[in-house]
Amino acid sequence: MSDQKSSRLLYEVRNLSKEYSSPGGVLPILKSVNLEVFAGDLIFIIGRSGCGKSTLLHLMGGLDEPTSGRLFFNDEDFLKISEGKRSKLRNQKIGFVFQSYHLLPELTVHENVILPTLISGHKDSNWTQEVLKKVELYSRRYHFPTELSGGEQQRVALARALVNRPELVLCDEPTGNLDTETAEKMFKLILDLNEKEGQTFVIVTHDEKLAMRHKKTYRLENGELQPAHRLTPNA
Repeated sequence: MSDQKSSRLLYEVRNLSKEYSSPGGVLPILKSVNLEVFAGDLIFIIGRSGCGKSTLLHLMGGLDEPTSGRLFFNDEDFLKISEGKRSKLRNQKIGFVFQSYHLLPELTVHENVILPTLISGHKDSNWTQEVLKKVELYSRRYHFPTELSGGEQQRVALARALVNRPELVLCDEPTGNLDTETAEKMFKLILDLNEKEGQTFVIVTHDEKLAMRHKKTYRLENGELQPAHRLTPNA
């Protein structure tokens, strides 16, 4: 990835905390987490299973509410806007790639991918075709999810996240269910989109070896987010 970085702050996480109630008392998951995401960034978040990585991503995507703290998207307080406006931002400006794909089995690849555009009212057939070509699934656009491999389903999920040209894409363990070879292909696709298209990504991953090759890698531990020590030069 290029060392060039935009000076435009796209998303800011400020003193974010999340707690859950349990029979044993309050369970703190995140403690005063801070993160700045600039346009064009490629950010990895690593940490042991159950440490709160997915929780952080869900909070950033507006899929859950924090206990305390603030979130800013393009300098706008993400938590203080109306739910209708937040839903619109999620649809048009923030793409989300789930670990378990969340594809609708009764819809074809093409139908799954265009769904966000139908909701937004900004259908663009040419761009949809281009996105399907980018994820190398144009030839399978009329297949159903059950007819695809796990890697292909994950690429459909990525295409769906990209189809509305979001400013930010949040990826929750995008290779968690994939074999090593398929996972590497998926990451290469994401890296190409970041480098060639300038797409902004925040990626939660268990693949520390890959994540530590990149400059902006953070470790979530004991509810706190800190820059991770980089092991090797930037890829």
